Amino acid sequence: MKKYKKENISIGWEAEKCIHAALCAKGLSNVFKPKDRPWIQPENASKQEIIDQVAKCPSGALSIIYDEE
Repeated sequence: MKKYKKENISIGWEAEKCIHAALCAKGLSNVFKPKDRPWIQPENASKQEIIDQVAKCPSGALSIIYDEE
């Protein structure tokens, strides 16, 4: 799993689970940019926008990991 940090969370991405539905890129194109490297750019949206979009991932390839306090 690759992780991309944003404040007190990380976006987790498991490539082997991805079904390329592209809901992430269609829903939050300023963060999820499949043609760029890195393809997830969390600095381009608010934490809540990212959490909301990741929740829509149909395959579970994207997840939110909360930092332990």
